[in-house]
Amino acid sequence: MTTTPPLLDQALVSPDAALKGQAVISAQEAQRLRALPPTEYWAGVAAELEWAEPWTQILDGELGDFRYFVGARGNVSVNCLDRHAAKTPEKVALHYEREDGLTETWTYGRLTTETARFAAVLEDLGVGQGDRVSLLLSNIPEAFIAIHACYRIGAIYSVIFAGFSAAAVRDRLEDARPRVVIVADGTLRRGKVVALKPVLDEARRGIESIEHVIVINRLNLDVTSQPDEHDWAALMARTERLAAPVMLEANDPGFIIYTSGTTSKPKGLVHSGLGFLVGTYANVKWSLNLRPQDSYWCTADVGWLVVPIFALVGGMANGVTQVLYEGSIDTPTPGRPYELIEKYGVNKIFTAPTALRMLRRAGQDALEGHDLSKVELISLVGEPLDPETWHWTADTFGAFVNNTYGQTETGTAWASAIVGVTDTKAGSCGQTLPGYRAEIVDEGGQPVEAGQLGFLTLTEPFPCLARTVWGSPQRYHDTYFSEFPGRYASADAALFDADGQLWVTGRVDDVMNVSGHRIGTMELEAALITHPAVSEAAVVACPDELRGAVPVAFVVPRAGVGDGAGLNEELAEAIVRGVGKYARPAAVHVVPTLPRTRSGKIMRRLLRDLLEHGEVRGDLSSLENPDALDVVLSHLQR
Repeated sequence: MTTTPPLLDQALVSPDAALKGQAVISAQEAQRLRALPPTEYWAGVAAELEWAEPWTQILDGELGDFRYFVGARGNVSVNCLDRHAAKTPEKVALHYEREDGLTETWTYGRLTTETARFAAVLEDLGVGQGDRVSLLLSNIPEAFIAIHACYRIGAIYSVIFAGFSAAAVRDRLEDARPRVVIVADGTLRRGKVVALKPVLDEARRGIESIEHVIVINRLNLDVTSQPDEHDWAALMARTERLAAPVMLEANDPGFIIYTSGTTSKPKGLVHSGLGFLVGTYANVKWSLNLRPQDSYWCTADVGWLVVPIFALVGGMANGVTQVLYEGSIDTPTPGRPYELIEKYGVNKIFTAPTALRMLRRAGQDALEGHDLSKVELISLVGEPLDPETWHWTADTFGAFVNNTYGQTETGTAWASAIVGVTDTKAGSCGQTLPGYRAEIVDEGGQPVEAGQLGFLTLTEPFPCLARTVWGSPQRYHDTYFSEFPGRYASADAALFDADGQLWVTGRVDDVMNVSGHRIGTMELEAALITHPAVSEAAVVACPDELRGAVPVAFVVPRAGVGDGAGLNEELAEAIVRGVGKYARPAAVHVVPTLPRTRSGKIMRRLLRDLLEHGEVRGDLSSLENPDALDVVLSHLQR
């Protein structure tokens, strides 16, 4: 594959003096850690955590079938809660705030006690090690309590995104076969009540594995009740016992998380509990460098793996005070995020590029009257970040912007700047963190040179890599290890530049061959975002008999911008100027909205379906706004 140079014209950006002063290691030490054999590095990280029994072997096996810290025993909840509660029980763990203004404060002492109590509730209902517990919850403190209670007793949990349809929820329940399901009566989303219990009522019919349902009455909605259902508050009120933590082997499964499929059912990826802990603890340490005095906000939804990585496990393992927000962050006004940052003195944020584009689209008026001076760092993950949004963020917040890269399968954002230590570039994903070995390869699996676009792979095991697909080990092997034997295949297109910075340009399916030029969609979208009329952009490949493929662009304009033919031509020219004549799009569609997930990511595969087939043929369980499909299709049919 080849790439186009404009994307790589960004200069290295160093952390400012304040972040450098926070750094826990030097640049030389970072280089040494990166050069260590992964097993030696991970053993050093694990030694910083609490274990009941040591490992007898660091690594056994290879990619596709391995065990890390063989024989070691410990508990995730002990490392995330108990050890902090023992030292600083009154320290705030969570500042919870809901869209309607409801607030709660949870200390490490209180959170630990309530987690141990709910773990006893689960044990009294017959839940033990290896049993599955499914959770249909939004960003509420009970989600943290329930998940850590599962960790405490060795139950395997699975969070189901609260925006899923009953059919999508049912798919996940049928696959995991949980004994217990925990559900909130409802949640708030953009000023509206979203009832969750009726969704579960429909989804669970006929699933015989479910013995108990625990209902959390957060909104006091009028919900139906069945004999096997229990009220969370009543169970907790009559349970005095605090469950002792079960010491689990390092490779015992901790949770199942489902990824959306394109044509087949979602995959239930299985992560080990303690391996995930080790990976996320290090990830948060390097990508955020959280300190005891920091006030930190991870804006993601608990149904997305970013929350377990950067808040629920990795964040709490580092003992930080966090903001937990339930609802849409731009409700009731676009200035709400800035209000929360000021109110809680937030100085470090973890979010997604889409959230930043949303703030940018809202305009500078939303910033008026808000003090953002404490913000030092904004870290990101989720999708390619265009340089324009990177620069807007850095200028608006006066903060270091650390874009990272990871996947649900990898369990961490393994490419990142080491905050306060290493440089980044606007739009890149930083460098490979210590403990990981990544290579870009061509179609034949051979490593390519710096600056050459190819297939992103990982070449050695690491503790937080997903270990299997629940109930389907062959699917796990076929999906991730069959294309390039001996490597984990990410299915993402990427390159390393001459400075070792990683640039992920999109899914392999989004890399197109246009008249012999291989290009990723990120370059084209970055060129579009530079146009002052553009708020968001998505580019997909459309098959073409003559050129092999042609780019087709979808653009959401800024407020007050029309969609006349003149604008379409201007946007096409923006791509020509930024990338080259060969990349001129076959069409530019200016649309008011695009299909996206709850976390805000644009679902480009659905746009491809609409272009090629006039309908969507893939999985829709992650789609938040189904009406967007009709809107886009109507524009295509004009």
